[in-house]
Amino acid sequence: MTRFSRFHPGSRAAILGAATLAIFIVITLVSGLSGKPRHGFPVWDFSDSRCAASGVSSTRKFTPTEMKLSTGPVADSTVDDTSAIQRAINAAAEAGGGIVSLPAGTFIIDGHLKLKNNVRLTGVGPRTVLKAGPRFLDSTGPEGGYPLLTTSGAANVTIANLTADQSGNLLDGNANPGGRLSAYLIDVRDSRNVVVYGVSTRNPFTYSIAVVGSNNFCITHCRTRVATSGRYDQLDGIHILDSNTGQVIDNYVDQRVGKDGDDGLVAHTIHAPVYDVLYGDNTVRGGNDGDGMQLAVGNYPIYNIVIEDNNFWGSPYGIRTGYWSSGTNGAVHNIIIDDNYIHDLIPGRAFPDGGDAINIGGFGAIAPVTKITVKDNFICNAGTITVVPGAGNMTTDNRVCRR
Repeated sequence: MTRFSRFHPGSRAAILGAATLAIFIVITLVSGLSGKPRHGFPVWDFSDSRCAASGVSSTRKFTPTEMKLSTGPVADSTVDDTSAIQRAINAAAEAGGGIVSLPAGTFIIDGHLKLKNNVRLTGVGPRTVLKAGPRFLDSTGPEGGYPLLTTSGAANVTIANLTADQSGNLLDGNANPGGRLSAYLIDVRDSRNVVVYGVSTRNPFTYSIAVVGSNNFCITHCRTRVATSGRYDQLDGIHILDSNTGQVIDNYVDQRVGKDGDDGLVAHTIHAPVYDVLYGDNTVRGGNDGDGMQLAVGNYPIYNIVIEDNNFWGSPYGIRTGYWSSGTNGAVHNIIIDDNYIHDLIPGRAFPDGGDAINIGGFGAIAPVTKITVKDNFICNAGTITVVPGAGNMTTDNRVCRR
């Protein structure tokens, strides 16, 4: 695989010099040990992003006020704003595309917002809050679960500059066990050319941001947070499932404020392979039940994955493979794990005796694990690096410290 040639425009050179590595270590020591993000989160201008996906190109604006709805979303209202926002989304799609813009405030969602082709839903930053209301669990979304916002087959979609609050601290997200993990808080599903940027997630009872059965996507400058304790399991941060060709870059993922969080970043196969995905420049703390990042392998392969320049800290485990299907599991190949800072891991329910920085191929690999490159990572208070034997597997120039 030619590094980043298909899915990372404008990448840095393959190997950093010693001086650059030293600067990288200083920066991450200052920001990473405290768990503070390296990136600010103002209202993001997507034109500055490195994403290959473009999302929506239309600039025509649609708002409930302009549409003169009899009931429109009112900031900090206590009434259900789902219909008003959905009508604006529908109108933008019917006009060939446009931007549905929401001001600062809290908008109660007692249904499930569904994005349409060529529509951007945007707020003004974290102060624009879409919050699951008291009747949110009365119905399910098109996928059968409880998304606050889903793309559900749409193409050329952008979700930007808002906070999505699933109210899992107030509602009983376990009330329908079969539905809780059928759809996700921000649910990019069966879609193409989708961008999610500047989105914060709060109080999830399922995965925070998920990309399912989709291609040509970018998740960037987002923040996830899990703060509940003793209510839920399987609360992953950014979860890429059965999807390909995308970037997960410049996000701040913290699944360990409370005790319920699971993996920070995930590549996961159930019904299709995951391939051609970059995970880069993220700051990640996996939760009590999980890892900084997991390659979760089913019966389909995971390949052409680059995990580069991330700051993984405070998780029970750093980066690892996990195997979740019986029979012939999918192969793992052409994986680059490069220039990551993995440090100060803390045991949790997942690994009560502590985990390691990197383990590729352990935990039950059946199919081949080949062409794995683990190089130039800086490991500090994070155990060891393990890559099972396989054709083309290589670990080189990794640095380890003990404090």
